[in-house]
Amino acid sequence: MVERIANKPCRLAVGLMSGTSVDGIDAALVELSGSGDGPKVKLLAFQNMPYPEAVREKIFALFQPNNATVDKLGYLNFLLGEYFAAAALAVIREAGVRRDDVDFIASHGQTIWHAPVADTADGYPIRCTVQIGEGAVIAERTGIPTVSDFRVADMAAGGQGAPLVPFTEYLLYRREGETILLQNIGGIGNMTVLPAGASPEAVYAFDTGPGNMIIDAVITAATNGAERFDRDGAAAARGKVCEALLKTLSQDAYYTLPLPKTTGREHFGEQYTAKLLSYGQEHGLSFDDLAATATELTAWSIADAYTRYVLPRYQATELIAGGGGSYNPTLLAALTRRLGAHGVNVRTQEDLGLSSDAKEAVAFALLGDRFLAGLPNVLPTVTGAKHAAVMGKLSLPSAR
Repeated sequence: MVERIANKPCRLAVGLMSGTSVDGIDAALVELSGSGDGPKVKLLAFQNMPYPEAVREKIFALFQPNNATVDKLGYLNFLLGEYFAAAALAVIREAGVRRDDVDFIASHGQTIWHAPVADTADGYPIRCTVQIGEGAVIAERTGIPTVSDFRVADMAAGGQGAPLVPFTEYLLYRREGETILLQNIGGIGNMTVLPAGASPEAVYAFDTGPGNMIIDAVITAATNGAERFDRDGAAAARGKVCEALLKTLSQDAYYTLPLPKTTGREHFGEQYTAKLLSYGQEHGLSFDDLAATATELTAWSIADAYTRYVLPRYQATELIAGGGGSYNPTLLAALTRRLGAHGVNVRTQEDLGLSSDAKEAVAFALLGDRFLAGLPNVLPTVTGAKHAAVMGKLSLPSAR
């Protein structure tokens, strides 16, 4: 079956993604053609399926290790498998495609824990990561072969298991005559550097720090959970940046770590934002002021990453922003101001006629396609791995 799919000149696939913001499941139905380092990708349909609030709360509870008992983790792994399967079937229906015509599903799952720094306490350099949303459940409910659990193969090869999307960005976005940056602004921000005419070995990428995560936490606190993000950047636009707080936040040790580096909710999550909210209360800052400061921090962290890790080697001409943060005009204005000072033009995926919402789901469809062809689907220069792994695990549906 795998060989038959890999040898088809044109493949239909569903990519599934759920990010650190836990907003819901992104599902993209794509048409893939070509092979090797010159694939072609056509987006046929896209949907976002929000999680029910009760399920979202259960996922957030697992982010705290003392809450993530094996019974809860096992239950949510299978429950999210059901939701991922439903999201896949929904986007297939939207596209008007027969289920039997879809060759495979590729699911990132939902990250619960990510520990990319090696722990040698027991004699081995152990890095670990946990994504839930059981692939076997997705395959069984849809009747479609499912590739899942991508990150672990890279970590087994000594990598950080992240970021993974830069591999697909290299395949789809590289240019011969200019250096460009691709910046995803999800819960966490991450930057991919594509030097002009780059070989795969020349590409590098890393997490820049918090993307929307802290902004979202401020808005959630301000509205008692009625709103989960700063719609149109309105709260930040009303507020005033607290320069003292911004300076304190910008001194976090993460920003000066050497590459490769990744981060997540373990560092910039609940405890971090609790300190931020406490500072605001102690210093009489409004929630709008905190939103403005958190938004400026994200823009600062991206610009700082460029000057610290890119500019000494390459002068970029353009940064292409994607992810939920690319829809925040206040954040984009701050980013444009900061990067414009260095001669970097800021654009969005939509400016290129593409979709910020669908980008990561499409990326995992492409990673799944490479897996089925038995080809490496990660850049070890990005993750720090000893070699390029073939990431993914295959779940086959039962015969019907």
